[in-house]
Amino acid sequence: MTPNRSLAVLLTVAALAVAPAMTPAMAQQVGTATAVNPTTESTPPGSGTVNLTVGANIVHKERIHTTPSGTVQLLFVDKSTLSIAPNTNILIDKYVYDPNSNSGHMLTNLTEGALRFVGGALSHQGEASITTQDAAIGIRGGTVTVVHGPNGTKVIDHFGIMTIHNGAGTVTISRPGFFVTITNWNSPPSEPQRVTAEEVAYYLKLLTSQRGQNGGVPGLTNVTIGACGIGTLPSFNCPPTPWNPTGTAESNAFQTIIQGTQRGTFTTPPRRRGR
Repeated sequence: MTPNRSLAVLLTVAALAVAPAMTPAMAQQVGTATAVNPTTESTPPGSGTVNLTVGANIVHKERIHTTPSGTVQLLFVDKSTLSIAPNTNILIDKYVYDPNSNSGHMLTNLTEGALRFVGGALSHQGEASITTQDAAIGIRGGTVTVVHGPNGTKVIDHFGIMTIHNGAGTVTISRPGFFVTITNWNSPPSEPQRVTAEEVAYYLKLLTSQRGQNGGVPGLTNVTIGACGIGTLPSFNCPPTPWNPTGTAESNAFQTIIQGTQRGTFTTPPRRRGR
């Protein structure tokens, strides 16, 4: 090896040795946590597990885990929201979004538990999907509850078109209030069936702050985490603006939680009495 080549190799090795590792701050930021009930944990790529708090930035490839008392609502830059029930594990597997063209794609992997997805710009482009080990669920312009456990996966269509695909076939749900079940990747999805009002109420309660919880902001009570977009319910819990990296995420989250609290407790500002 010539002296010049040896020097080049040594410089390359030295550069690699001092190059900084990828840190969570350098990872792609895709949204923010707008409501968090303890305990909810997150694991950004290349970092340790920490407790998630209101206003925290959510990054690409981040894992979210809730305990038996934990719930969380995430707001993404395309205005999609993801409400996560207790005892749930998810991975933000892929997220690419161009706000100028409203194009990109979003993929969330649900390994355990339940979640509700309210579609933003990406779902209107047909580029939002949720996967479990049993199926891939494509979402177009809609709101969906997905539940995954030892007995398989259940997909409930609240609004929009859901396409459920696995190794044994494909089924589409285009009628709100219907669901399909999938027992494993090699078994075909069931035909759509009508969901009961009791089951819808059960999952809505599961995604709602329990007595004494405040969504992560002291002084607030009974924050509704997952009511947005369900049937004829008011949409006060739907965030009006997406997260942006200007340092106002916590303020936006606070306003969203206030709206959620008003929805969950059916409170409105007092009216002045007429003369």
